[in-house]
Amino acid sequence: MAVCLFQPKDQPRWDEFVKHSPEATLYHQIGWKEVIEKSFGQRGYYWLAEDPTGKIIGILPVVHLKSLLFGSFMVSLPYFNYGGVCAQEDGTCMELMDAAIEEAKRAGAAHIEFRHQMPIETDLPVKTAKVSMRLELPASADVLFQSFDAKLRSQIRRPTKEGMEATIGGVEALDSFYDVFSKNMRDLGTPVYSKSFFKNIMDVFPGISWICTVYKEGVPVASGFLLGFKETLEIPWASSLSEYNRFSPNMLLYWTVLKFACERGFKTFDFGRSTEGEGTYRFKAQWGAKPVPLYWHYWIGKEGKLPELNPKNPKYSAAINLWKKLPVGLTKMIGPLIVRNLP
Repeated sequence: MAVCLFQPKDQPRWDEFVKHSPEATLYHQIGWKEVIEKSFGQRGYYWLAEDPTGKIIGILPVVHLKSLLFGSFMVSLPYFNYGGVCAQEDGTCMELMDAAIEEAKRAGAAHIEFRHQMPIETDLPVKTAKVSMRLELPASADVLFQSFDAKLRSQIRRPTKEGMEATIGGVEALDSFYDVFSKNMRDLGTPVYSKSFFKNIMDVFPGISWICTVYKEGVPVASGFLLGFKETLEIPWASSLSEYNRFSPNMLLYWTVLKFACERGFKTFDFGRSTEGEGTYRFKAQWGAKPVPLYWHYWIGKEGKLPELNPKNPKYSAAINLWKKLPVGLTKMIGPLIVRNLP
Protein backbone atom coordinates (compact mmCIF):
# COMPACT_ATOMS: atom_id res chain seq x y z
CA MET A 1 0.00 0.00 0.00
CA ALA A 2 1.18 3.52 -0.83
CA VAL A 3 -0.12 6.76 0.73
CA CYS A 4 0.40 10.03 -1.12
CA LEU A 5 -1.05 13.51 -1.39
CA PHE A 6 -3.72 14.33 -3.96
CA GLN A 7 -2.57 15.86 -7.23
CA PRO A 8 -4.90 17.62 -9.73
CA LYS A 9 -4.55 14.68 -12.12
CA ASP A 10 -6.12 12.46 -9.44
CA GLN A 11 -9.47 14.27 -9.45
CA PRO A 12 -11.42 11.90 -11.77
CA ARG A 13 -10.41 8.75 -9.94
CA TRP A 14 -10.82 10.37 -6.49
CA ASP A 15 -14.44 11.24 -7.25
CA GLU A 16 -14.98 7.86 -8.89
CA PHE A 17 -13.84 6.22 -5.65
CA VAL A 18 -16.22 8.43 -3.63
CA LYS A 19 -19.08 7.63 -6.01
CA HIS A 20 -18.77 3.89 -5.45
CA SER A 21 -17.68 3.82 -1.80
CA PRO A 22 -20.45 3.05 0.72
CA GLU A 23 -18.39 4.75 3.44
CA ALA A 24 -18.14 8.06 1.55
CA THR A 25 -20.05 11.16 2.58
CA LEU A 26 -21.02 14.23 0.61
CA TYR A 27 -17.95 15.99 1.99
CA HIS A 28 -15.44 13.46 0.70
CA GLN A 29 -15.92 14.82 -2.83
CA ILE A 30 -12.81 16.64 -3.98
CA GLY A 31 -14.87 19.69 -4.96
CA TRP A 32 -14.86 20.75 -1.31
CA LYS A 33 -11.13 21.39 -1.63
CA GLU A 34 -11.93 24.23 -4.04
CA VAL A 35 -14.78 25.51 -1.86
CA ILE A 36 -12.62 25.63 1.27
CA GLU A 37 -9.64 27.23 -0.47
CA LYS A 38 -11.76 29.89 -2.19
CA SER A 39 -13.95 30.65 0.83
CA PHE A 40 -11.49 30.49 3.70
CA GLY A 41 -8.01 30.44 2.20
CA GLN A 42 -7.21 27.40 4.32
CA ARG A 43 -4.59 24.85 3.34
CA GLY A 44 -5.79 21.30 3.02
CA TYR A 45 -4.05 17.94 2.91
CA TYR A 46 -5.87 15.38 0.80
CA TRP A 47 -4.32 11.94 1.16
CA LEU A 48 -5.12 8.88 -0.91
CA ALA A 49 -4.08 5.27 -0.41
CA GLU A 50 -3.36 3.00 -3.37
CA ASP A 51 -3.03 -0.75 -3.66
CA PRO A 52 -0.10 -2.29 -5.62
CA THR A 53 -2.02 -1.87 -8.90
CA GLY A 54 -2.47 1.88 -8.33
CA LYS A 55 -6.17 1.61 -7.48
CA ILE A 56 -7.43 4.03 -4.81
CA ILE A 57 -8.55 2.11 -1.72
CA GLY A 58 -8.93 4.97 0.75
CA ILE A 59 -8.93 8.76 1.12
CA LEU A 60 -8.59 11.30 3.92
CA PRO A 61 -9.19 15.06 3.58
CA VAL A 62 -7.74 17.23 6.39
CA VAL A 63 -7.66 21.02 6.79
CA HIS A 64 -5.15 22.89 8.95
CA LEU A 65 -6.66 25.78 10.94
CA LYS A 66 -4.23 28.22 12.50
CA SER A 67 -4.80 31.51 14.32
CA LEU A 68 -3.60 33.50 17.34
CA LEU A 69 -7.08 33.28 18.83
CA PHE A 70 -7.71 29.53 18.61
CA GLY A 71 -4.27 28.06 18.02
CA SER A 72 -3.09 25.50 15.48
CA PHE A 73 -5.01 22.28 14.87
CA MET A 74 -6.36 20.08 12.07
CA VAL A 75 -9.87 18.86 11.32
CA SER A 76 -11.39 16.36 8.91
CA LEU A 77 -13.44 18.24 8.05
CA PRO A 78 -14.08 21.70 9.52
CA TYR A 79 -17.27 23.68 8.73
CA PHE A 80 -19.22 20.47 7.97
CA ASN A 81 -20.89 17.64 9.87
CA TYR A 82 -18.81 14.79 8.48
CA GLY A 83 -15.37 13.87 7.24
CA GLY A 84 -12.64 11.53 8.40
CA VAL A 85 -11.21 8.50 6.68
CA CYS A 86 -13.09 6.83 3.85
CA ALA A 87 -11.82 3.26 3.44
CA GLN A 88 -13.14 -0.26 3.88
CA GLU A 89 -10.16 -1.80 5.69
CA ASP A 90 -9.04 -0.73 9.17
CA GLY A 91 -5.42 -1.07 8.09
CA THR A 92 -5.97 1.44 5.30
CA CYS A 93 -7.72 3.79 7.72
CA MET A 94 -4.76 3.73 10.09
CA GLU A 95 -2.19 4.27 7.32
CA LEU A 96 -4.06 7.39 6.20
CA MET A 97 -4.54 8.67 9.75
CA ASP A 98 -0.85 8.06 10.49
CA ALA A 99 0.04 10.22 7.48
CA ALA A 100 -2.11 13.03 8.88
CA ILE A 101 -0.59 12.62 12.35
CA GLU A 102 2.95 12.85 11.01
CA GLU A 103 2.04 16.02 9.12
CA ALA A 104 0.42 17.46 12.27
CA LYS A 105 3.61 16.84 14.21
CA ARG A 106 5.72 18.54 11.52
CA ALA A 107 3.33 21.51 11.41
CA GLY A 108 3.12 21.89 15.18
CA ALA A 109 -0.64 21.27 15.33
CA ALA A 110 -2.06 20.70 18.82
CA HIS A 111 -4.51 18.02 17.74
CA ILE A 112 -6.45 16.44 14.86
CA GLU A 113 -10.20 15.89 14.92
CA PHE A 114 -11.50 13.10 12.66
CA ARG A 115 -15.28 13.39 12.20
CA HIS A 116 -16.20 9.79 11.49
CA GLN A 117 -19.66 8.32 10.99
CA MET A 118 -18.55 4.88 12.11
CA PRO A 119 -16.29 3.32 14.75
CA ILE A 120 -12.73 2.56 13.73
CA GLU A 121 -10.29 0.09 15.29
CA THR A 122 -7.87 2.56 16.86
CA ASP A 123 -6.42 3.50 20.23
CA LEU A 124 -7.19 7.18 19.64
CA PRO A 125 -9.64 8.77 22.11
CA VAL A 126 -13.17 9.26 20.80
CA LYS A 127 -16.14 11.51 21.58
CA THR A 128 -19.63 10.12 20.98
CA ALA A 129 -21.81 12.91 22.41
CA LYS A 130 -23.13 13.94 18.98
CA VAL A 131 -25.61 12.02 16.85
CA SER A 132 -26.86 12.48 13.31
CA MET A 133 -30.67 12.70 13.11
CA ARG A 134 -31.94 10.85 10.03
CA LEU A 135 -35.38 10.07 8.68
CA GLU A 136 -36.00 7.19 6.29
CA LEU A 137 -38.36 8.46 3.59
CA PRO A 138 -41.32 6.62 2.05
CA ALA A 139 -42.11 6.61 -1.66
CA SER A 140 -44.37 9.66 -1.49
CA ALA A 141 -44.89 12.82 0.55
CA ASP A 142 -48.55 11.85 1.11
CA VAL A 143 -47.52 8.65 2.85
CA LEU A 144 -45.04 10.60 4.98
CA PHE A 145 -47.64 13.22 5.95
CA GLN A 146 -50.14 10.57 7.00
CA SER A 147 -47.49 8.94 9.19
CA PHE A 148 -47.31 12.08 11.36
CA ASP A 149 -49.52 12.40 14.41
CA ALA A 150 -52.43 14.87 14.41
CA LYS A 151 -50.52 17.50 16.40
CA LEU A 152 -47.63 17.59 13.95
CA ARG A 153 -49.94 17.75 10.93
CA SER A 154 -51.74 20.70 12.54
CA GLN A 155 -48.41 22.47 13.18
CA ILE A 156 -47.44 21.97 9.53
CA ARG A 157 -50.69 23.50 8.29
CA ARG A 158 -50.58 26.51 10.60
CA PRO A 159 -47.95 28.66 8.80
CA THR A 160 -49.94 28.44 5.55
CA LYS A 161 -53.06 29.59 7.38
CA GLU A 162 -50.99 32.52 8.69
CA GLY A 163 -50.25 33.60 5.13
CA MET A 164 -46.82 32.05 4.74
CA GLU A 165 -45.55 30.36 1.60
CA ALA A 166 -42.40 28.40 0.78
CA THR A 167 -40.30 28.09 -2.35
CA ILE A 168 -37.28 26.02 -3.37
CA GLY A 169 -34.78 27.58 -5.73
CA GLY A 170 -31.14 27.99 -6.62
CA VAL A 171 -28.58 30.75 -6.42
CA GLU A 172 -31.26 33.38 -7.03
CA ALA A 173 -32.51 32.66 -3.49
CA LEU A 174 -29.11 33.19 -1.88
CA ASP A 175 -29.71 36.79 -0.78
CA SER A 176 -32.91 35.85 1.06
CA PHE A 177 -31.20 32.87 2.70
CA TYR A 178 -28.24 34.95 3.82
CA ASP A 179 -30.40 37.76 5.22
CA VAL A 180 -32.15 35.27 7.52
CA PHE A 181 -29.02 33.24 8.27
CA SER A 182 -26.82 36.20 9.22
CA LYS A 183 -29.41 37.69 11.57
CA ASN A 184 -30.04 34.36 13.25
CA MET A 185 -26.31 33.75 13.73
CA ARG A 186 -25.95 37.18 15.33
CA ASP A 187 -28.84 36.40 17.68
CA LEU A 188 -27.14 33.12 18.65
CA GLY A 189 -23.85 34.90 19.29
CA THR A 190 -22.07 32.97 16.54
CA PRO A 191 -19.77 34.49 13.89
CA VAL A 192 -21.33 34.17 10.45
CA TYR A 193 -19.88 32.67 7.28
CA SER A 194 -19.46 34.96 4.28
CA LYS A 195 -22.13 34.92 1.59
CA SER A 196 -19.41 33.96 -0.89
CA PHE A 197 -18.97 30.65 0.97
CA PHE A 198 -22.49 29.58 0.03
CA LYS A 199 -22.12 31.00 -3.47
CA ASN A 200 -18.96 28.94 -3.93
CA ILE A 201 -20.79 25.79 -2.85
CA MET A 202 -23.54 26.40 -5.40
CA ASP A 203 -20.97 27.14 -8.12
CA VAL A 204 -19.00 23.94 -7.47
CA PHE A 205 -22.05 21.73 -6.85
CA PRO A 206 -24.81 23.25 -9.04
CA GLY A 207 -26.79 20.05 -9.49
CA ILE A 208 -27.04 19.05 -5.85
CA SER A 209 -27.55 22.34 -3.97
CA TRP A 210 -30.82 24.17 -3.34
CA ILE A 211 -32.29 26.80 -1.03
CA CYS A 212 -35.72 26.58 0.60
CA THR A 213 -37.18 29.84 1.88
CA VAL A 214 -40.38 30.67 3.74
CA TYR A 215 -41.93 34.10 3.14
CA LYS A 216 -44.57 36.10 4.95
CA GLU A 217 -45.96 38.98 2.91
CA GLY A 218 -42.85 38.88 0.73
CA VAL A 219 -40.40 38.95 3.64
CA PRO A 220 -38.05 35.95 4.05
CA VAL A 221 -38.56 34.64 7.59
CA ALA A 222 -36.96 31.17 7.47
CA SER A 223 -34.52 29.52 5.08
CA GLY A 224 -32.46 26.38 4.71
CA PHE A 225 -29.52 25.35 2.52
CA LEU A 226 -29.89 21.87 1.01
CA LEU A 227 -27.32 19.43 -0.34
CA GLY A 228 -27.96 16.06 -1.95
CA PHE A 229 -25.60 13.12 -2.24
CA LYS A 230 -26.50 9.67 -3.56
CA GLU A 231 -29.77 8.76 -1.79
CA THR A 232 -29.55 11.35 1.01
CA LEU A 233 -30.71 14.96 1.20
CA GLU A 234 -29.38 17.03 4.09
CA ILE A 235 -29.91 20.51 5.48
CA PRO A 236 -26.59 21.61 7.01
CA TRP A 237 -27.73 25.21 7.58
CA ALA A 238 -31.20 26.42 8.51
CA SER A 239 -32.38 29.57 10.26
CA SER A 240 -35.49 31.55 11.08
CA LEU A 241 -36.21 35.03 12.40
CA SER A 242 -37.15 34.88 16.08
CA GLU A 243 -39.79 37.61 15.76
CA TYR A 244 -41.80 35.30 13.47
CA ASN A 245 -41.48 32.15 15.58
CA ARG A 246 -45.07 32.46 16.79
CA PHE A 247 -46.17 31.63 13.23
CA SER A 248 -44.04 28.43 13.18
CA PRO A 249 -42.22 29.09 9.88
CA ASN A 250 -39.78 26.25 10.61
CA MET A 251 -42.60 23.73 10.37
CA LEU A 252 -43.41 24.86 6.83
CA LEU A 253 -39.70 25.02 5.98
CA TYR A 254 -38.99 21.45 6.99
CA TRP A 255 -42.20 20.05 5.54
CA THR A 256 -41.46 21.70 2.19
CA VAL A 257 -37.97 20.23 2.23
CA LEU A 258 -39.25 16.75 3.13
CA LYS A 259 -41.78 16.89 0.28
CA PHE A 260 -39.00 17.94 -2.08
CA ALA A 261 -36.84 15.03 -0.89
CA CYS A 262 -39.63 12.53 -1.57
CA GLU A 263 -40.39 14.01 -4.98
CA ARG A 264 -36.71 13.87 -5.98
CA GLY A 265 -36.45 10.22 -4.98
CA PHE A 266 -34.16 10.60 -1.98
CA LYS A 267 -34.38 7.70 0.48
CA THR A 268 -33.04 9.44 3.59
CA PHE A 269 -33.29 12.95 5.01
CA ASP A 270 -30.44 14.06 7.26
CA PHE A 271 -31.50 16.75 9.74
CA GLY A 272 -27.89 17.24 10.84
CA ARG A 273 -26.12 16.60 14.09
CA SER A 274 -27.50 17.16 17.59
CA THR A 275 -26.81 16.31 21.20
CA GLU A 276 -29.33 13.90 22.69
CA GLY A 277 -31.95 15.58 24.86
CA GLU A 278 -31.37 19.13 23.60
CA GLY A 279 -34.01 21.28 21.90
CA THR A 280 -32.76 20.66 18.36
CA TYR A 281 -32.75 16.92 19.05
CA ARG A 282 -36.40 16.99 20.16
CA PHE A 283 -37.41 19.14 17.17
CA LYS A 284 -35.90 16.65 14.74
CA ALA A 285 -37.22 13.62 16.60
CA GLN A 286 -40.83 14.84 16.30
CA TRP A 287 -40.58 14.26 12.52
CA GLY A 288 -39.62 10.65 13.12
CA ALA A 289 -35.86 11.12 12.76
CA LYS A 290 -33.73 8.53 14.54
CA PRO A 291 -30.30 9.13 16.11
CA VAL A 292 -27.26 7.64 14.39
CA PRO A 293 -24.08 7.68 16.53
CA LEU A 294 -21.12 9.77 15.40
CA TYR A 295 -17.53 8.96 16.32
CA TRP A 296 -15.12 11.87 16.54
CA HIS A 297 -11.61 10.49 17.02
CA TYR A 298 -8.70 12.63 18.21
CA TRP A 299 -4.98 12.61 17.96
CA ILE A 300 -3.65 14.76 20.79
CA GLY A 301 -0.25 16.43 20.72
CA LYS A 302 1.88 17.52 23.67
CA GLU A 303 -1.03 19.25 25.46
CA GLY A 304 -2.51 15.86 26.25
CA LYS A 305 -6.16 16.92 26.54
CA LEU A 306 -9.24 16.80 24.34
CA PRO A 307 -10.21 20.15 22.79
CA GLU A 308 -13.31 22.00 23.99
CA LEU A 309 -13.71 24.55 21.21
CA ASN A 310 -17.49 24.90 21.37
CA PRO A 311 -20.00 27.62 22.33
CA LYS A 312 -20.92 25.82 25.57
CA ASN A 313 -17.40 26.27 26.92
CA PRO A 314 -17.73 28.91 29.71
CA LYS A 315 -14.56 30.68 28.54
CA TYR A 316 -16.44 31.89 25.45
CA SER A 317 -19.64 33.08 27.18
CA ALA A 318 -18.59 36.74 27.46
CA ALA A 319 -17.64 36.90 23.77
CA ILE A 320 -20.93 35.25 22.76
CA ASN A 321 -22.97 37.72 24.81
CA LEU A 322 -21.08 40.64 23.30
CA TRP A 323 -21.60 39.30 19.77
CA LYS A 324 -25.36 39.17 20.29
CA LYS A 325 -25.35 42.95 20.80
CA LEU A 326 -23.48 43.85 17.61
CA PRO A 327 -25.24 45.26 14.52
CA VAL A 328 -25.88 42.56 11.92
CA GLY A 329 -24.00 44.57 9.29
CA LEU A 330 -20.88 44.59 11.45
CA THR A 331 -21.08 40.84 12.10
CA LYS A 332 -21.21 40.27 8.33
CA MET A 333 -17.92 42.16 8.01
CA ILE A 334 -15.91 40.66 10.86
CA GLY A 335 -17.63 37.30 11.29
CA PRO A 336 -16.01 35.64 8.24
CA LEU A 337 -12.55 36.65 9.51
CA ILE A 338 -13.19 34.77 12.76
CA VAL A 339 -15.19 31.78 11.57
CA ARG A 340 -12.57 30.74 9.03
CA ASN A 341 -10.57 29.43 12.00
CA LEU A 342 -13.50 27.77 13.79
CA PRO A 343 -14.14 24.07 13.11
